Amino acid sequence: MRTYLTAFFLACFLLFAKQGSAQIANDKTVLSKPWNAYWIGPANDPGREYGVYYFRKSIDLPAKPASFIVKVSGDNRYKLYVNGTLVSVGPARGDTYYWNYETIDLAPYLTAGKNSVTAIVWNEAEVRPEAQISLRTAFILQGNSTAEEIINTGSSWKCLQNKAYTPITGIGYPTYYVAGPGELVDMNKTIKNWMGTDYDDSAWPTAGVMEHGKPKGLADAFGWMLVPSVIPQMERTLQRILVLRKADGITVPSTFPATKTAITIPANTTATLLLDQTYLTSAYVTLNFSNGKGAAMSLMYNESLFDNLAKYGSRKGNRNDVEGKDFAGRRDSVISDGTAGQSFNTLYWRTYRYIRLRIQTKDDPLVIDDIYGTFTGYPFQQNAKLQTGNPEMQKILDIGWRTARLDAMETYMDCPYYEQLQYIGDTRIQGMVSYYNSGDDRLMRNAINLMDHSRIAEGLTLSRHPSYSPQIISTFSLWYIGVLHDYWMYRPDSNFVKDKLQGERSVLDFFSKYQQPDGSLKGTPYWTFVDWAEGKNWDGGKPPIGTKGGSSILDLQLLLAYQMAADMESKIGMPAYAKRYHEKAAQLKQTIQNNYWDAAKNLYADTEDKDLFSQHANSLAILAGLVKPQEEMALSKKILTDTSLTPCTIYFKYYMHQALVKGGLGNDYLNWLDIWRKNIANGLSTWAEISDLPNARSDCHAWGASPNIEFYRTILGIDSYAPGFSKVKIEPHLGDLKNVSGEIPHPNGKVAVSYIQDGALWKISINLPQKTSGVLIWKGKTYPLKAGENLLKI
Repeated sequence: MRTYLTAFFLACFLLFAKQGSAQIANDKTVLSKPWNAYWIGPANDPGREYGVYYFRKSIDLPAKPASFIVKVSGDNRYKLYVNGTLVSVGPARGDTYYWNYETIDLAPYLTAGKNSVTAIVWNEAEVRPEAQISLRTAFILQGNSTAEEIINTGSSWKCLQNKAYTPITGIGYPTYYVAGPGELVDMNKTIKNWMGTDYDDSAWPTAGVMEHGKPKGLADAFGWMLVPSVIPQMERTLQRILVLRKADGITVPSTFPATKTAITIPANTTATLLLDQTYLTSAYVTLNFSNGKGAAMSLMYNESLFDNLAKYGSRKGNRNDVEGKDFAGRRDSVISDGTAGQSFNTLYWRTYRYIRLRIQTKDDPLVIDDIYGTFTGYPFQQNAKLQTGNPEMQKILDIGWRTARLDAMETYMDCPYYEQLQYIGDTRIQGMVSYYNSGDDRLMRNAINLMDHSRIAEGLTLSRHPSYSPQIISTFSLWYIGVLHDYWMYRPDSNFVKDKLQGERSVLDFFSKYQQPDGSLKGTPYWTFVDWAEGKNWDGGKPPIGTKGGSSILDLQLLLAYQMAADMESKIGMPAYAKRYHEKAAQLKQTIQNNYWDAAKNLYADTEDKDLFSQHANSLAILAGLVKPQEEMALSKKILTDTSLTPCTIYFKYYMHQALVKGGLGNDYLNWLDIWRKNIANGLSTWAEISDLPNARSDCHAWGASPNIEFYRTILGIDSYAPGFSKVKIEPHLGDLKNVSGEIPHPNGKVAVSYIQDGALWKISINLPQKTSGVLIWKGKTYPLKAGENLLKI
């Protein structure tokens, strides 16, 4: 068993919940023996079908407690309430071998006397999100000590299904959509006021009792193997919907929906309201309404509107445009029971810029009392700053940060609307955005653990995890080694990475089986995705393969992986592995030079046939050190100017831009941002998945947020110069900027820089954290830097 598991199972993690739960160290005893609490579910029900269930227990307390700590989990999802107040949402997604529970202090919500502790648990069964792994409908809550165990789940709890819910599948147009269903809620069938302390639940059936909660590692632990969640609760912040773009069938006050404004839809009326958040968001949606017996309300959500679904499919134009557009997407529906004060709240969050609210009343007018969102996401804080006097740069940073935040929930995600899956290729860039902009690495540590947990017997990681359906992108396993190397270089925890080196070795062992005697790859199985490039013989993101089976891009990715692995093994791993990987890298480097370098074109070809060329191959060649330093600039210029090269999309430009900076062109960085400028010109508030904006399926992919790294790493020049960011390299590429300053979070504090041109000289101020040294590289000359303030005039 991997040595990191022991530390993972027995460590004390601090948990934070914005809605009032305290930061609490997990009790080790909860991880060493079965819980006294039982998993519970609906009685006499196998728990495999779609359903929404309510759980209740009342407790009497002689006084308001100073603390009341519990551990809670559920399957698929739960929301925990105390006296009607939401206190926890979870569990953080994982798999059954690492099933998360949250630790919450309920004391702030409890009172002397009678208290109601309630939970909504829902199971979306066969229509659940792809990222949701599940066994069956279940809920568990464990008190932390004898005093709290009066609340333990077991036969004292009640459970009742809310039969008002029916799933709504599909989004109205063909695409890969696996983010879960919408909800049809018939308010005539729902259960009202069930969270109240005075609610009579005597007619409710007793919950069905299953097994005790079992922490991972026990001899009889199977099913849900419980581990403490290592990430905080997600942020939940009120977010008004800002603009009404269109209203058909009804006149609406100008204050709706930006401020709480009631509107009345007359009897026997069809009304359609197009609401615009003005930017993409992820939020729980609340619709409050009254009266309107039998009225039907439909809420449909999407990132943008479509040109003409019947004629053009899901083609999009400017994301700000709504006239003459089609609307389709995930939807919820609600049927009114005619009473006052009804409320629909989405069980799970929705991603949208636009919401189409369509209402059909019957013989009774309906009053829309309010509609709003509650933003949710991983609680990242923006701790980096940049001052340039350039509004465009700030806009790019703001859009990139929004994109990064929407793609970070309980895991990183490729996109919040369509998939919500944590892919390694995406996550590598997202992790770097987190390091540079926030400094909070908890979500990335969780991601690395999940990636490592996903490895199959052949040695590869899955391409994405958690995922109900296994998918393997073999090249993403190579980027997993890059993820480890990044963490090792930028975060001060080499032991965490050291415990993952066995996974790195397993990945490289897998690839070694497909290396030919000269080291080149042939017949690499699974999906060898590199980029959604649109070039000759690029197939579904896979690069061209030559007539002899070769691919320079695959060989170069393997070479980079060997180099990064050798770097880590030489310092925190095993010298024998470092030696082996150095040798394999040296052989492969020579083979790539022999097989793919085209001396006539002064380019690296995509295959040994030397008839196809790409920005990808030549960028990776520079990064892998195949190009002599004195020749890097010439090749970098060809990467930018040779129109015969298959171009990188917004994703792979992350690697291309690093190569161009290495090639000496970093001062031109701001000239390389055309695709980001096109996104802005086309009304996007987040970065689209691909560079072909009209045909971009997803309007939100954080793999395009690389400027949120490079504005700090390339322009300000702040980079790690040793593992753990223990030393700092400052090598700015200011281009035409004359007065620029900024700072980023650092494990020891922050790094702040300022550059001001003063005639022929530059006034440079560099502040390094305590116990941190570094170097300034300025026009080829190196200057030592000490901890604290460094003032130079060069």
